[in-house]
Amino acid sequence: MKFEFLAGSRRLTRAAALVLALTAAQGSPVAAQDGFSFTVTAFKQAVAESLGDNPEVAAFYRTRGFEPLWTGADDLSAARRSALFEILGMADDHGLPARRYDAEGLMAQLATARTGRERGLAEMAMTRTYLLFAHDLQSGILDPGTLDAGIKRVLPRRPDSEQLAKLDNGDPRAVMRALVPATAEYSRLMREKLLLEHRIAHGGWGDTVPAAKLEPGDSGPAVVALRDRLVRMGHLKPHLGASYDSRLTEAVRRVQEAHGLEPDGVAGASTLRAINTAPEERLQSVIVAMERERWLNLPEGRGKRHILVNLVDFHARIMDDDKLTFETRSVIGHQDPDRRTPEFSDLMTHMVINPSWYVPRSIIVKEYLPMLRSNPGAVSHLQIIDARGRVVGRGNGFGQYSASSFPFSMRQPPGPKNALGSVKFMFPNQYNIYLHDTPSQHLFKEEVRTYSHGCIRLDDPHDFAYALLARQTDDPQGLFHRILNTGAETRVNLEQPVPVHLIYRTAFTQAKGPVNYRADVYGRDALIWQALARQGVALRAGRS
Repeated sequence: MKFEFLAGSRRLTRAAALVLALTAAQGSPVAAQDGFSFTVTAFKQAVAESLGDNPEVAAFYRTRGFEPLWTGADDLSAARRSALFEILGMADDHGLPARRYDAEGLMAQLATARTGRERGLAEMAMTRTYLLFAHDLQSGILDPGTLDAGIKRVLPRRPDSEQLAKLDNGDPRAVMRALVPATAEYSRLMREKLLLEHRIAHGGWGDTVPAAKLEPGDSGPAVVALRDRLVRMGHLKPHLGASYDSRLTEAVRRVQEAHGLEPDGVAGASTLRAINTAPEERLQSVIVAMERERWLNLPEGRGKRHILVNLVDFHARIMDDDKLTFETRSVIGHQDPDRRTPEFSDLMTHMVINPSWYVPRSIIVKEYLPMLRSNPGAVSHLQIIDARGRVVGRGNGFGQYSASSFPFSMRQPPGPKNALGSVKFMFPNQYNIYLHDTPSQHLFKEEVRTYSHGCIRLDDPHDFAYALLARQTDDPQGLFHRILNTGAETRVNLEQPVPVHLIYRTAFTQAKGPVNYRADVYGRDALIWQALARQGVALRAGRS
């Protein structure tokens, strides 16, 4: 298509103008003739029309002179097309909604493209689909911040320019494979998804167990139902025994360990509830966990050493080169919406030995001020502090103050009864969340440990401190206790700050053994599943 510019006689179309502006610097055919003239192919015009407001895509096509990435007649273009359709065909395997990418429609558009313009429109449809799928597979299809106020994650999106440059310069199949999150956790979750789909397609786990409680020595139809269900779940080898024998006891223990329950071998209410949960519900948890794993697919990685706290598993772990090197039980925020622990990542920079507890304003006005108004001597273990840091006497009372006018802060000095115990671990953040010791050790015996105001309490904080300090001293235990014995509030910096990831996984894997499942204590995974379903994600019975 040829456009000629004669003084005021014709107007250049917006698309043609864009092509001219973007390609002039790359040596596009521009010739002076009665002013000047230039040639813009129908293909390039269609590409320019489809660029929209994406400057990265526009810059990419400008640098290649608007030549095709997908729709060329060369072997490399064909390889790119093939690789894209191949990975789009695996969308369901990844728990992504295949209809979102409309591979069949895209194929039909390519097959019917005859003119240069039609090829240009197909070219840009391919680019848009590739970028959409690449972002979805690498970092998730949902916006976490819109789902629940406690999910504070920002999707780790890679730039469009980076996605296109890799495809332009690399082997197409290798580039597509590299879009898949490379963590072992993602691979194992995907394997569990496919196994569950296969099991569902072949009848699921059979009948549920009709009992309130079963224990070693029992027999009868309910025990047979328990045996058969555990066999189908993969926790027990097939056999004809009809009694609650040692084999069944060990299988129940394995189930309990995989569900965060006390492994006593007795099938009580919690254990039977876990066993009777439908495989379809477990499949939903796995698909949600895969989406969550994509949210944490950080370009820089999670850190060679990092701290991983799975809130609903009630454990904090230190990971070194993706291997578990320390683990302790944890207590997290209560289910009350104002006390739930948020999910986010940050950097642990220091610990404080013999910490003071500075009471959060929300706790002061909601819990302590009403007590002080009626009894000035209440909560006497806490100091009341004015704006200049001075301790305020209680003689004048506090009845004149409201939640908005109370001018004081409150502090609990270091000591054996301090709410933070003997040490706290700080990764400064806007949510005022940290890990800490606690005098309430009895709470760690509970299976569901949701008791805090949002911060995370550790069962073995001293050992946790030793593990962190071992990287910077030959005697971490001695260093810690020398400071502790002074009784003075002391900050100890970590010479190498450690990334902290507070996650929420109702389904998670281990290198060996069954996939673990936990209760959705805050209801967040239910919201995520609903959002995924709205996007078109559906449960799928696996192929035989």
